[in-house]
Amino acid sequence: MILRFINIVLIGALVLAAAYVYRIKFESTVQAEHLAKLRSEVRKERDRIAALHAEWGTLDNPGRIEALAKHFTALKPIAPTQFDTLDRLPERPAGDAHVANDDPIGGMIGNLDPPPDATTGSDATTGSILAPTPEAAVPTADNPAPDSGTLPSPDMTTTDGCGEDEALSPADEDENR
Repeated sequence: MILRFINIVLIGALVLAAAYVYRIKFESTVQAEHLAKLRSEVRKERDRIAALHAEWGTLDNPGRIEALAKHFTALKPIAPTQFDTLDRLPERPAGDAHVANDDPIGGMIGNLDPPPDATTGSDATTGSILAPTPEAAVPTADNPAPDSGTLPSPDMTTTDGCGEDEALSPADEDENR
């Protein structure tokens, strides 16, 4: 009796296992069909994109656009005689002078103060860092040597990139700013 019960339980387990395997196989088949359908749709979309690119190239052809412009518009080609030099332009009429005054940005630019002269050495700045003063260039007990983050003084030398030292003149410093 107990053997018969174990046999029935095992047969039931085998039937359930077979049903589970069949279900997994069926789901994988459905997923494979779905994947094939998606690949087919992607291929069709790529073909449509390629066709649209080809059509765009045809529609965007300058020769075609020129032919359409000649057929549908009254535009004419530009002749070289239509160009003139700037010295032959007429002077601006006096009535148009108020237009320049209505420009708020142009007014702000016109009212800017000139930058301070860097040669005076007072509060001249280079970017957002104050220019070094001659006193700061000479190390003393009260004023130690500058660290690597400060600007070089005019009497210091620099390397031109080829290993040769070259002294900077004040004119060279102005050009480097």
